[in-house]
Order: sequence, then structure tokens, then C-alpha cells
Amino acid sequence: MSNLHQMRQEYAAGSLNEKGMASDPIQEFEEWMDAAISAGLSEPNAMTIASATPDGKPSARVVLLKEFNHEGFVFFTNYNSRKGKELKSNPFAAILFDWHDIERQVRIEGRVEKLSEEDSDEYFNSRPESAKIGAWASPQSRVVKDRDELEKLQEEIEDQFDELPVHRPAHWGGYLVRPTCIEFWQGRPNRMHDRIVYYKTEEGWTMHRLAP
Repeated sequence: MSNLHQMRQEYAAGSLNEKGMASDPIQEFEEWMDAAISAGLSEPNAMTIASATPDGKPSARVVLLKEFNHEGFVFFTNYNSRKGKELKSNPFAAILFDWHDIERQVRIEGRVEKLSEEDSDEYFNSRPESAKIGAWASPQSRVVKDRDELEKLQEEIEDQFDELPVHRPAHWGGYLVRPTCIEFWQGRPNRMHDRIVYYKTEEGWTMHRLAP
């Protein structure tokens, strides 16, 4: 641990210039996601999402981005989980994509809303059977006695749906994060990183450079 302060890496993979970036941050994000996929990163759609209680106590975890479009960014989870309860009482979130291998990050802030039941059903029905069972079996974020309890819950659900189609549980579904802020970060030498941020306004998006 005493050597952590000596760990340092210089970044020199690229740079950001406002003139070379799209006026629409969703279009820019699509290009960055394509680059992350082309670079062969492990799960480039993995993102840290932070939520908070009404009095501002934050929590964060990694989930998988499953869709994005001009409305926003979509992920799926258990509505009764800690993040589900926090998003219900305080419907705002922050997202971070950390693509360290290509020296890039994307940071997103926005308001969160549930997807329609139809959209949640469509995605749930595309999942493997084992993942569908897991959505029913796991009391996400709740304290359990041990691993045996989880496996027993899984077995009970498997028996319940024996030879029956597994439909989506009411406590599981999707969220849409409607962005109000999207920041693109590119590592640069000497910690003088490039940060280009887009803010949503009534007229559209505005672009600004931030000091590193």
C-alpha cells in the first residue's frame, strides 16, 4: 500500500478538439462506443451507475448498458434493489464508462424513468432462460443467510416454471436515463487531460471545454 503514491501512467493515445466533435453528444457517444468495441475491450457496455437517497447518500455499482438512442441510455435491474428504491425516491443518476485501456472516459448525468412494460417484456424475453430464472430467484440487495439459501431459491423457481415459459416478474424491468450532461474525457500527458462536456438546454445541446 505504501507504493500506491508511486504508481503513475502517462496518457498519450489521443486528443480532443471541439471542432472535430459531433454537435450531438449521442452521435459522439456512438462513435466512442464503436471505438471501444473495435479495441476489443472486455464488456465495453459495462458502466458504473450512481444513485442517491433523498438526503444525498450515494451508492454506486456496475451494470450493463443495453441500448442507447436520442432519448437516452437504457439498463435493466430489479426494481426492489437498493438502486431501484433510491431511483424511485430520487430519480436522478450519474453514469461512468471507464475505458482505461484506450485512455477514455464518458460521464453522464440525467433524470431516470422506468421503461414501459412492453419494452421491459421485449428485452426480458430475449434473455437466456437461466437469466430469466435469476431475475425471479434473487431478492437483490436483501441480506441472505448463505449461498445455500440462494441456490434453494433458484431451485424453487426452476420447479415453479418447470416446462412453463418464464415471464417477466413485476419487480424487474428497465430504466431510461435521459441525459442532461454528457462529458467526454481523453487522457493527455502531464495530467492536462481533454474534457469536452455537452449540456442539454431548451434549444438543444451546448458544448464546452472543462479544465482537467
